[in-house]
Amino acid sequence: MITEYSHIFSKSSLGIIAGPCVIESREHTIKIAEELSKISERIGIPIVFKSSFDKANRSSISSYRGVGLNKGLDILNDVKHIVGMSITTDIHEASQASKVGEVVDIIQIPAFLSRQTDIIIEAAKTGKTVNLKKGQFLSPHDMKNVIKKAASVGCNDILVTERGTQFGYNNLVSDMRSIPIIQENNVPVIFDATHSNQLPGIGGVRKMIPYLAKAAVAVGCDGLFFEVHDNPEKALSDATTQWPLDKFEELLLQIIRIHDALQ
Repeated sequence: MITEYSHIFSKSSLGIIAGPCVIESREHTIKIAEELSKISERIGIPIVFKSSFDKANRSSISSYRGVGLNKGLDILNDVKHIVGMSITTDIHEASQASKVGEVVDIIQIPAFLSRQTDIIIEAAKTGKTVNLKKGQFLSPHDMKNVIKKAASVGCNDILVTERGTQFGYNNLVSDMRSIPIIQENNVPVIFDATHSNQLPGIGGVRKMIPYLAKAAVAVGCDGLFFEVHDNPEKALSDATTQWPLDKFEELLLQIIRIHDALQ
């Protein structure tokens, strides 16, 4: 049983994970990180920067995947030390865990890999916070077994991210009951407001992002996950479900008011 909440996400504050879906370039990544850092300072809540060095689970073989492990980690390291933000990124192979753990503060396990024991164990062994994204094919009750895998090697700094459940073909449904159900395992639950609005294999519905984000905060999630971009229509990955950077602060302020009203 996990006995402590993450040092970044706690019961007393609302944490945010945000950033572009995939690293497009060093210049673009630093630009967005700097803007997110300014937003974090202005509104007074922590933002952990997220971007992927590789999108190994794209639907199409021709989809843009990213800059690769080594270049990606160099760029993320610059975000951490030049911009001064905490960092998270996802891994797709167990062999990547150790190297990624040298740079990031949180290692993310992609939803599609949430039952892969080896990758979870290796991430947990790094001593970093591990964010377990709930697979679209799993119920919230199933996550207790995933949590136990990470905890089995001494990791007690675990997050779980809810990102919708498969309902038929090409659709996801967000069941807000999953948030308190997963929290019964004494782990913080992050709600992914952007991926939850995907229509897998088709695209997504960006305009619904604020509604699900506000609902998750009202239910009592511990944090929110957003993919944001300065020009979502031209994003190289997940273009239809990235939230515009210039509208992000306004959305966060609305969310904070909901969160504070419940305290």
